[in-house]
Amino acid sequence: MEVEERFEWEGRSIAWGRAGSGPPVVFCHGTPFSSRVWSKYADALCAGFTVHLWDMPGYGESSKDPAHAVDFGAQAKAFAALLEHWELDRPRVVAHDFGGAVSLRAMLAEKAAYSSLMLVDVVAIPPSGSPFFQFVKRHPTTLNELPAYIHEAVLRAYVTAASHRGLREPDLEELVAPWLTDEGQSAFYRQIAQYDETFLIENERLVGELAIPVQVVWGRDDAWIPTATGRRLAGLIPAASYVEVPEAGHLMQYDAPVALATVLREWLSR
Repeated sequence: MEVEERFEWEGRSIAWGRAGSGPPVVFCHGTPFSSRVWSKYADALCAGFTVHLWDMPGYGESSKDPAHAVDFGAQAKAFAALLEHWELDRPRVVAHDFGGAVSLRAMLAEKAAYSSLMLVDVVAIPPSGSPFFQFVKRHPTTLNELPAYIHEAVLRAYVTAASHRGLREPDLEELVAPWLTDEGQSAFYRQIAQYDETFLIENERLVGELAIPVQVVWGRDDAWIPTATGRRLAGLIPAASYVEVPEAGHLMQYDAPVALATVLREWLSR
């Protein structure tokens, strides 16, 4: 499934796509990824659901204007505006990584309404950030000046580390491609530099107010965000369920596609 449509919002051009028929489902990607992490799952669900994908501003096929903020707050506002543009009535939302905090904030601060929420290896509550992530935050402008071939090598190593089993070369190329242009290289380091854990602290304070069905799904071998964080997140949300998937890292979509597809379909079909 491709993101070939455009939503113009506050100077940003947001790439999105829709396919299928049935109850609405919206997928949110994380960082440094794009809607491509969910495209095959969207294809598989089209027979029973109307599936929506989008690339956050600053990611994938969406605009990457350096003047536009790409922090959790800005992305939550963009998501809430996109949901309103789609005129969806309480969709089921599935979020990964950074998309977890974005979808939570859109609901808790921007008053977006969902019927259910699945959180897959999400950034949602503190602490967060790999050692590389923290290093980039301290040196964003220096790294932005890296020669292209070194930037690509760093990026490929970073993204590969999100997988427990290892990524196929075509999948790795697809994931890193948006960041390899001059515009993309700047955007990659900018989104890390603007990462603000204050939003996660606020999430932790507010998630107890959630009154919709929530399922937290975690890769048992996630090297980026430990399972302890996933279990703690589930414990903060009233009546949330927690599922742990063996032999899966942070990129569960690639490490355990059958297990994730099974969990996903069972959740959405409830």
